[in-house]
Parts: sequence; structure tokens; C-alpha cells
Amino acid sequence: MVVAPMTYTMAAAAGVVAAVLLDVLILRTRLVLGRVFWCAYPIILGFQLLSNGILTGRGVVLYAPDAILGVRLVNAPVEDLAFGFALILASLSLWMWLPTRRAGSRPERDR
Repeated sequence: MVVAPMTYTMAAAAGVVAAVLLDVLILRTRLVLGRVFWCAYPIILGFQLLSNGILTGRGVVLYAPDAILGVRLVNAPVEDLAFGFALILASLSLWMWLPTRRAGSRPERDR
């Protein structure tokens, strides 16, 4: 049986699904459902676009054309935005969950 290699697009989609499941179902921090996360995310996105644009524009990071969708935003493939979202959401979810694990309570959040 031949298994097709995972593309960057598939890995990015899996990362987003995993981060949302971690946030909503496993850690139950539910940041992705709150207003504060979505108000802060554009700030993060701006810096992500800046850094991705510099790295991909200067050729520091290269992508195989057959592994990505081909849609680019500030020189970087859109899959990078999905990976960035997943990494930020997972990091913030863990950040909110860790103190509550010690205290035995749920985190306060703004919806």
C-alpha cells in the first residue's frame, strides 16, 4: 500500500483542527469562542504577515509548489496563516489552562 505524503496544506489544516479541539474540548479554555481572542488576533496576524513576508521574500524560507495551494499573502503561502493561528491558539490555551490546573478552577475570560 502506497501512502501519499502529507502536504503543507493538509498539515496546516490538521494543526488548526487540533488547536481548536485542544482549546474547546480538551482544555476547555474556549478562547476561540471569546471576544478578547478575536480582538487581539489581528495584532498577531499583522506581525505574522510582516515576519513571513520578510522570510519568504528574501528566500530564507522556500516552499515546494506542489505542497501548497499557491495562494500567497505578502509572499508567504496562506497555509502559514493557518499554522500561525494554530500555534497562537494552542499556546494561549495552555497559558490560560496551566494556572487553573494548580488552583483547581476555570479561567476567567471575556465573551
